[in-house]
Amino acid sequence: MDESRISRWVVLGAALAGLAVMTGAIAAHGIESHLASSYEGLTRTIVGVEIPAAQKYLADFKTASRYQMFHAVGMIFVGLLADRRRSHLLSVAGGAFLVGICLFCGSLYVLSLMANGFSDGTRHMIGLTAATGGTSFIVGWACLAIAAFQLRRDELAAR
Repeated sequence: MDESRISRWVVLGAALAGLAVMTGAIAAHGIESHLASSYEGLTRTIVGVEIPAAQKYLADFKTASRYQMFHAVGMIFVGLLADRRRSHLLSVAGGAFLVGICLFCGSLYVLSLMANGFSDGTRHMIGLTAATGGTSFIVGWACLAIAAFQLRRDELAAR
């Protein structure tokens, strides 16, 4: 791949990883009071147990931050592998990670911060968006695995 394409995945992955650190810090230090006041007195049922809504949405926000970091690092791997071999699968993997971060993590961030203002139907639709983002993550990892396998096979054959 050309130099600009390689740099794009590495730079974008690094920027998204930095943003994941910031959202993680917000989850650890800055969002609890907002969630406590936004969801005061509200509960959500999780695996048959009723918990405070603020607790559920804080956990969701942290999940989004964690998944964003994992997949930002995946994008960096895509860029580094692309330096060694031109591959459509690597481009698909990087794009799938980006789509997954936007859909999965983005929907969890939105729900965590604003679920109280949405109807049950809207919350359900946003949840489906998260599922689509999760599927994008799976596609990204599968493409990255296949591309890495092909690179390894080609390097062994060249010996």
